[in-house]
Amino acid sequence: MKFMLSVLGVVLIIEGIPWFLSPRMMQKALRQLTAIPESSLRILGALLMFCGLLLVYLAVG
Repeated sequence: MKFMLSVLGVVLIIEGIPWFLSPRMMQKALRQLTAIPESSLRILGALLMFCGLLLVYLAVG
């Protein structure tokens, strides 16, 4: 549990860096995301989850 909380903390730090360094660019990126079709976003989300799972698998074992 302690490890998972540490991982979650690192993820939140990494996710927060762009918002801290360049909030305007992040707002622009979010506006551009609304133009992408839902199906493409769903595929991207699935691909990112798969890559994350693969990284965890390679790291753990």
